Amino acid sequence: MMMLAAVVGVWTRSPAAVGAVAGAAIVVGRRPAVLIACLLVGLAGGWRSQVTWQAASPRHIGDYSGWATVIGDPAQYGSGLRVTVEIDGERFDAWVYGSPRRRLVDRQAGEMVYVQGRRRLMVSHVRRAQIRHVVGQFDIDVAGDWLDGSPLYRTSSRVRTALRGAAEATMDPDDSALFTGLVIGDDARESPEMIEAFRSSGLSHLTAVSGENVVFVLAAASPLLRRMRPWWRWAATLSLIGWFMALTRFEPSVLRAGVMAMLGCSSFVLGRQQSVARLLAWTVTILVLVDPMLVWSVGFWLSTGATAGVCLLAPPLAERLPGPRWLRAPLAVTLGAQAGVVIPSWLVFHRLPLVSLPANLLAVPVAGFVMLFGIPAGLASAVLTPIAPLLMAPCAAGTRWVATVAYLGSGVEPSPRIAAVGWLAVVAMVCALVIRYRWRRPLDDVPI
Repeated sequence: MMMLAAVVGVWTRSPAAVGAVAGAAIVVGRRPAVLIACLLVGLAGGWRSQVTWQAASPRHIGDYSGWATVIGDPAQYGSGLRVTVEIDGERFDAWVYGSPRRRLVDRQAGEMVYVQGRRRLMVSHVRRAQIRHVVGQFDIDVAGDWLDGSPLYRTSSRVRTALRGAAEATMDPDDSALFTGLVIGDDARESPEMIEAFRSSGLSHLTAVSGENVVFVLAAASPLLRRMRPWWRWAATLSLIGWFMALTRFEPSVLRAGVMAMLGCSSFVLGRQQSVARLLAWTVTILVLVDPMLVWSVGFWLSTGATAGVCLLAPPLAERLPGPRWLRAPLAVTLGAQAGVVIPSWLVFHRLPLVSLPANLLAVPVAGFVMLFGIPAGLASAVLTPIAPLLMAPCAAGTRWVATVAYLGSGVEPSPRIAAVGWLAVVAMVCALVIRYRWRRPLDDVPI
C-alpha cells in the first residue's frame, strides 16, 4: 500500500487522494501504523513531485560558452544527431549537424565538451523532454575540445566501446546494433525497420536492459563473489550492480532491476529475506520518491509490470498448465510477463502482439545466452583480435536467430481486431486448463 500511496502522491499531488489510499490501507491492514506510513510516504511523494516539476523550467537562457557534460550517448536523428548536455545543473537537448555533429558523434555519457551556442525554451514535445529532466533546447554553433568523465563513466565507456567494436568487426551493421542492444541496452544504432519488427513481434523488451541482464552479470561474477566473506561479497555485489547500471546509462528499466537486486542482496546478508513482490514494491516506492518523473516513464512501467506478472502469475501458472516442465515454465513466464504489460502496452502503443507468445518462447532463451556470453566474449575479442570471429561466432548466431524471429513474427502478426480475438481465446484456454487441472489434481494425488 505504501507503493500505491507514493505513486498516487507523485501522480496527483493531492492530499485527498493520498488520504483515500491511506484509508484503504487501514481497512485492509487494520493497523494505525500502516495509515501513518502511507500518509507520510504519499505526502512525501506529492512534495517531491511538486519540487521536480518546478525545476523542469530553465533558470538560464541565452548565449553560453564553456564546458557541458554529455548526458547519455548521442543518438542518430535523421541526418543529424541528438545530444543531451548538462550546463550549470540544467539539461538541454541539442540537435546538431555538420561540423558539430562530426565532433560529437563519438562522445559518450559523462564526458565534457567545450561548446558555444544559445540556450532557449523548448518549443515542441515539452512534456516528453521534461520527463527526461530536460528543461530546454541548446543550439550549438561550435563544439571544441573534450575531457574524460569520472572514473566510473570512463570504465563503463571503455567497455561499451570494446563491445561495440567487437560486434562491428564480426557482424553486419544490423546484427551488431542488435547485439549491443541485447547485452547493454545500446539500441541507438538500430534501424527503424528493426525497431518496428521488434515492437510488432512483442520482443522490444529484449533490447531494454532488465533484471535478466543483471542476473546474468552477477552469475558471470559468481565464481569470484563466492570466495569473499559475506559483507565483502555484499559490498562487491552492490558495486558491480552500480557499475552495470552506469554501463547501461541508468535507463529506467535498469534502475528498477538494479535497485531491486541491491535490496535483495541487502536483505539476504541481513538474514531477512523478503518476497519478490515486497522487494518490487519497495523498489518502486524508493525510485519514485527519488525521481518522481519515473511515474510517467513508459519503460519503467513496462519493466515493473513485466516483473510483477512474472513474480505473481508465472509460478502458479507453471504448476497448473499441462505438459512437460521444460515447456510449462517458459510458457508461464511469457504469459505472466504479457499480462503484466497489457495495460501500458495498450495505452501507449495501442497494441499487444498476439505473435509475442511464440516469438518470446523462441527468442528469449537464445537472447539470454547472448546476454550471458556477450560481455566476456566481446571483451576477449577486443584483446584477442585474431580469433575475434571465432569468439563472437556463438553471439553472432544467437543474434541472427533473435532478429529472424522478430522479422518473421512481425510479418505474420494479424490485425489488431484479430489479435484481440486471439488474446481472448488464449485467456479462455488458460482458464479452462487451470480449472481442469484443479478438478483433476485431487484424483491424481490419491496414492494407489
